Amino acid sequence: MLLMNLDVTAASELLRGVKPELVEELAVEAAYLDAAGYRNSKENMEFAEQFYRSLQSKGEFEVKDFLKQMLKSTVGEQKAEQIQIQISRLLQKRDPFMSIRSADSKVLSSILEKEHPQAIAVVLTEMPTRKSSEILSLLHESVRVSCVRRMVSSEGVTIEAKGRIAEMVCRRLELISVERRAGEGAVEPTDSLRKVAVILRNLGKELRDGMLGAIKEKDSDAGKMVTDLMIVWEDIPEIADRSLQEALRGIEARVLALALVKADEAIAAKIKSNISERAAAAIEEESSLMSAPKKEDIQKAREEVLAKLREMNEKGELSFLEE
Repeated sequence: MLLMNLDVTAASELLRGVKPELVEELAVEAAYLDAAGYRNSKENMEFAEQFYRSLQSKGEFEVKDFLKQMLKSTVGEQKAEQIQIQISRLLQKRDPFMSIRSADSKVLSSILEKEHPQAIAVVLTEMPTRKSSEILSLLHESVRVSCVRRMVSSEGVTIEAKGRIAEMVCRRLELISVERRAGEGAVEPTDSLRKVAVILRNLGKELRDGMLGAIKEKDSDAGKMVTDLMIVWEDIPEIADRSLQEALRGIEARVLALALVKADEAIAAKIKSNISERAAAAIEEESSLMSAPKKEDIQKAREEVLAKLREMNEKGELSFLEE
């Protein structure tokens, strides 16, 4: 807590000469306190004030950046990277549900809705009371009843089982996050999964399907992520005209109009140049009737376009300009 109330320079100076093992332990504790919400707690400030009343307390800062710079200054860049990796692993082991607590309630409810009531009950008991209530209210009535019954029962759940449930939810959350970024064209080309996806996309269908099958056999969620990342929203300008025309055929004008809201100019131009004049006029008409469409509706429309492109790609019917 004391270190978190100091600036990077002061904290690094205090830790200079301290054994790397102790620095690692302190870094883990600082990361845990931040993730658990103690960074700006009343206890934190009272404890710090008791220790150095004559010093001016530091305001809010980014703990991750603070730890990175502090570790680099005390144990060197290479060791700092190793410690940061270890921090993530230790935090997850210490509290598997920590990252889940900060997730959006609607997203969590959509993930949990399809799970066994016992698994949902475990997750809800690990959430703050208010958040548990929010998630519970978003679930189907029949699911809510089953969950509550299990929450009040005396049936225990092992630590190992809780860990597996948390891991499953975290994996689903990451999948949703990647899919959203993919739909918005925000996936960086340097992203490792994106690189794998593009490499596989450029292989022959038989070889590609074989490798995808191997990935899915080992990790079905990772396989789904790679499959989706083969075609993302930002890829549209690279798709051959004939393939894009086939994909856009049958998609309603309202869906295309929504998908093109705030779209990159290159993407919008590519789509408009591969539809008929009649379809273009229909899109213009639909656009004129819209009033501040919701972000989720725009995303849903783009996902519908991507779904058709991914379907064609899976069948080996999608061609790209570079080919």
